[in-house]
Amino acid sequence: MARAISFKSLLLMAPLLTGCDSKPAATPAAPPSETVAKPLQKTITEWDEYTGRFAAVETVEVRARVSGFIDSAQVNEGQLVKQGDLLFVIDRRPFQIAVDQAKADVERAKAKLDIATLDVQRAAPLARSQALTEREFDTRKSVERDAAGQLASADAAFKQAQLNLEWTEVRAPTSGRISDRRVDPGNLINGGESGATPLTVIVSTDPIHFLFDGSETDFLRYLRLAATGARPSSRDVQNPVSVRLADETEYTHQGRMDFVDNALNTKTGTIRGRAIFDNKNGLLTPGFFGRLRLFGGEHAALLVPDASVVSDQSRKIVFTVADDGTVGTKLVELGPIVYGLRVIRSGLEPTDRIVIDGVQRTHPGQKVTPEDGKIEAAAS
Repeated sequence: MARAISFKSLLLMAPLLTGCDSKPAATPAAPPSETVAKPLQKTITEWDEYTGRFAAVETVEVRARVSGFIDSAQVNEGQLVKQGDLLFVIDRRPFQIAVDQAKADVERAKAKLDIATLDVQRAAPLARSQALTEREFDTRKSVERDAAGQLASADAAFKQAQLNLEWTEVRAPTSGRISDRRVDPGNLINGGESGATPLTVIVSTDPIHFLFDGSETDFLRYLRLAATGARPSSRDVQNPVSVRLADETEYTHQGRMDFVDNALNTKTGTIRGRAIFDNKNGLLTPGFFGRLRLFGGEHAALLVPDASVVSDQSRKIVFTVADDGTVGTKLVELGPIVYGLRVIRSGLEPTDRIVIDGVQRTHPGQKVTPEDGKIEAAAS
């Protein structure tokens, strides 16, 4: 009986003992704070960026028109030359002899023509009086015409000999910077239209071209802009461009478009473009790497900080915050950097609130406490 009473007492005391050890429930933690802002809406002048290299407007491989021995080289390797400057001299003596011989042939042909002309003049009255047969008179006129033809042929050979003599002086066909010489004085070279020996190469320096490839997407966008009148085609208008070199941070070299190819490269899906730049100081050199900005038109755009854009493999996303504080994502298409901000071509609405600070600790589906921020553009 005593044991039963004791057991019942313990059962009655158990809730009291348990209540003494229990603690109050913890208060749930507040959602983390995130700085959010709506995209900046601004009318911008868009510049699309492309990578390319400079190339000479003219590249001429210098070859001689006549064969012979090189007597001398008249220019230093690597120097600037003007069109018409003397570069190489070929031994002139054989060609001078050919000129003298051709000149003698001209004199001989003139003498024959003079005799033939006198014969015709003397035969004319005899033919009228029928003292000379008509056949004989026609023969003398034929001899005169043959002599005139021989004189014309000799005169042409004389001019060709003079031209060959002139070609013994190899002159610069264009202005620019000369390369190293490929043949030293004393060597025999071949000249002519085929198989001629290369002597050197000249590349023009001012102006200079910049060659680059644009994507099919960009080219299609330019065509649609031109169709609506928002931006003229670079085929019709020399749209402005600017370039910075590999060691530069600013686009200081100003130029203009002057060519767009007529078809896309089916292997790369790109189209070739070309710009032209003045190069008075000779700084821009063929082969230099550069980064080009091409005028892409003026339009209203949405701008966000570049740090707000997150890469998800090949995709680009931004984090958005709903009215209830839930974090979501939006897939966006990016444009260039303008005013220090990233242009969003598509995927974002002007009313969206995006996370601009604390992106690294943000993940979709979480609850946050949004704090209003502001997106500001840098100076142009």
